[in-house]
Amino acid sequence: MKGSLAKVYKPCIRPNCPACARGDKHPAWLLSVSFRGRRRTMYVPWGLVPTMQKALHNGRKIEQLLSRTGPQLLADYRRRVKKASTKDAKS
Repeated sequence: MKGSLAKVYKPCIRPNCPACARGDKHPAWLLSVSFRGRRRTMYVPWGLVPTMQKALHNGRKIEQLLSRTGPQLLADYRRRVKKASTKDAKS
């Protein structure tokens, strides 16, 4: 998964909430993702937060691997071309 997860504090919608009346706010988790060039933010239920954190962590690992793949492919290609050209020069 690609995006970000943020813990925020928000007042609830209950009209007589004692915590909100004191000025306290309730914790909530929000997932922000880009979709078709637009930023979307969605509420994440508490029970799904660990799964989302793991998915985001895995997504970052995949991105790191992908960013290393391009340069590695180019280096491998250059090695093969150099090896082939040295074989041709010896023949």
